[in-house]
Formats: sequence, C-alpha cells, structure tokens
Amino acid sequence: MSRRLGVLIAVLALTSGVLLVSAVLLCPVNPRIGIQDVPNGLALGLVFWIVLTIAGASLAVRMPGGTVVDVGFAPLVAAMSLGGPVVAGLVALLGVTQSRELRREVPWYGVVANHVGITGPALIGAYVLNVVPNRGNFIVDFVATAGAAGLLFALNILVTALLVSTHSGEPIRKLLRADSGALITLLALAPVAWLMAQMYVIAPWSVLLFAVPLYTTRLAYQRFVEVREMFTETVRSLAEAVDKRDTFTSGHSHRVQEISVDIGKAMKLSDSDLEALEWGGLLHDIGKIGVPDSVLLKQERLTREERMTMNAHPVLGAEIIAPVKRLAPELPIIRHHHEWFNGSGYPDRLVGDQIPKLARVLHVADAFEAMTAARPYRMTPLTPEQALAELRKFGGIQFDPDIVDAFVKTKWARELPDPGRAEIRDVPLIGQAAGTLSAMAGAPGADAPRAQDSPHPSPAIA
Repeated sequence: MSRRLGVLIAVLALTSGVLLVSAVLLCPVNPRIGIQDVPNGLALGLVFWIVLTIAGASLAVRMPGGTVVDVGFAPLVAAMSLGGPVVAGLVALLGVTQSRELRREVPWYGVVANHVGITGPALIGAYVLNVVPNRGNFIVDFVATAGAAGLLFALNILVTALLVSTHSGEPIRKLLRADSGALITLLALAPVAWLMAQMYVIAPWSVLLFAVPLYTTRLAYQRFVEVREMFTETVRSLAEAVDKRDTFTSGHSHRVQEISVDIGKAMKLSDSDLEALEWGGLLHDIGKIGVPDSVLLKQERLTREERMTMNAHPVLGAEIIAPVKRLAPELPIIRHHHEWFNGSGYPDRLVGDQIPKLARVLHVADAFEAMTAARPYRMTPLTPEQALAELRKFGGIQFDPDIVDAFVKTKWARELPDPGRAEIRDVPLIGQAAGTLSAMAGAPGADAPRAQDSPHPSPAIA
C-alpha cells in the first residue's frame, strides 16, 4: 500500500467514524425500522436489513471498467429511509461484508476502504434525508428518498474512483466514465428501495418478495458483462487467427494495439478514442483474411497485380467490420491506416489532416512494430533506435510528425536517442500525380516493404 493510499483511507475512515458517532449522539433511531409487536423489535429490524444488504452485496458483479456493482444498494437505501442516519451508518458499515473478506482474500486496507467508502456516503445521504420536512406525505417522502439515494450513490462512486485512482494511477475521469452507463441504471433501484420500505412498515415479511426483481437486476448486469467479454474474446480470436496465417506476424496486432494506446495516452486522447485504438489495433489487418497465401506469404518482390491485391486489405477489412455497429468508430482506422501524410498512401490517398487522427496514430504504431520484428523478406529486424530514426526521417512524408512526437514520449521510445524532427523537404503531393503508381508499387508500410520504385525515399519499414 502506498503512502498516499494509506493517508486517503485514514482520512475516509476518520470522517466516517466522526459522522457515525455524531449520528449516534444527535439522531435518534426512527421506530419505523423496528419489527412491531415482538421483543427487541428495533434490534431485530436492524439485523433484518443488515442481513438483506449482505445478501445483496454477495451478488456483486465486476464491470468491465473494474467497478463492482451489487443490488445491496436497494436494502441500504430502504433502511436509510426507515431508520435514519444511525441505521444507515450501521447497515452500510456491516452490510457490505463479503465472503471473500471473511476468507481473507482482500488485504486489510482493502476491507477498510470498501467499508468506509460506502459508510460515509450513506451517513451523508441519511443526514440530508433526515432534515426534509413533511415526509409523512408519500410524494415528498418518495422524492426525498430518491434524492438522498442519488447523493449516496454519487458520493460512493466518487470515493471509489478516488481510491482506485490513488491505488492504480488511472485518471479519475476515466474511472468515472468507464462503466457510467451501467452504473447510472443502478439508480433505478431507488424507487424499488422506497417501495420496500413502505411494504416493510405494513408487513416485514413482504420485503422478501422483492428478492425476485433484485436478483433479476443482478442477472442483467451479469449478462451484460458476459456478452461484452464474449465480444472481446471473439475480436481477439479473430485478430489472432489473421496474424497466425503468417508465423512472422503472430502477435503483431496485439503489439500494435499496445503501442497505439500508449501513443493515445501520451496525446491525452479521450477514453472513447483510446477504446477505438484498442479495437482498431486488433482489427486493423482483418482484411488480410481475404489476401491469398501466395501473396501474403510471398518472400520475393510482389508483382503489380499482387501489390494491388495486398493494398486492397484496408478496404476489405472495413467492409468486413461495417455490419458490426459496435465497431463503427474503428472503421476509419481500419480503412485509412496505410494513408501517407503527403497523400501517397492508400486506399484513398488522403493528405495530412484529411487522414483520421486515430488512423495516423495507428500508422506510426504499425510501422514501428513491423520495423522491429523479423519478416520473411527481412530476417534481421531494425533495432528500436533505427526504427525511431526512420519514423523521424519520414515525419511529414509518411507519418504525422506530431504523432511521432507523441510516440517518443511512450515507454517504447522514451529511453532511445532521439534524432529529432527531420528537416521537411519540399516533397510534392504525389497523391494527385503519382499516387496510383506509389500505391500499386508498394508505398512503404507495415506490409509493403519490398517495393523499390516509389518516387520518394523508402524507409526500412517491415
């Protein structure tokens, strides 16, 4: 545990403790929490809601972004509505106990963080709810409970993101947005929680009827995670299947994905752009599935017709992915990752900023990975220093120099001697005059290193 994380947990624990002690001293327990007409009704009512919350917390689902959600939120809010701050604090403190904590699978500071991360927000929400007047009116009580639940939820998410960010170094904004859609739907449990509280006052046993909708909600989250994981595994398997057609390119797409995302982080791109680079990195060569082995695996110089076949793979890849709406942001990356900054790339001979930014990012990552890996037509790969020199040399010609600047800041090049930006020569925009010749002759790129008749110098790529 880092010092910063320890200090943060200590501050949160102290704050939650002060709030709980203040609630015990200043806020009497609302008798509505008690089970009527039985001895020790208040204590039994408290235990009842703690047990329900523990049951809900035990059905936790880990979302793709790493956040854990569970339906224990509903009984916690119901207990808060019924009993006030003291009950809310105790139910939150004890109700989030999970079996993995009892099995000591979570370090002690993780247990403390999990408990104080919900106890403080629950107490603050309960304090706010406790000062709302006219709660005897059903409408007022419903609105107030929903508002307090929203406050509890927002504070809990913020505290959790702060803890995870301090522990992992991930930006808080990214953590807050990673599972925002799924987490916001959790607020739909607030009306259910209010209804649970109303039914409890009439007949405590009737609350058990809510087990079915709560479990159904949990299943919905589980299905969401399973479907996304299946989608992810399918994409990865598809990318690996393409790479493994050639033993020299096995793992190529995964490495390009890693380099692309690192460049994106150096450029401070948005979370959605980083995700597009992840998928785009995996799928950028998916069109090669339609390239015959006689062309794809050929070690000699490609003929004009073979080059045309090879250069069609970005368009074919985009056509393959187009029906998958979930991958729409990746289409420009797949189609344009072989465009050159001076307009001599393919398939559309775009120039400069006409090339989608993420395609320019991936082009740099693709080239660096290819240059530093062995290929049948070049068994000795370039060293990382040599590859960086090539990226710099052809910045403004083949590569966007700003993207190369960002690449230099990543772990892949940070320790390498940087020759700096090359002097940009007055290279004609041959996309209009000789673009067709360049594309067919093999514009140097991750899969087109064998051409020697390009009208401008050829970097030693791939």
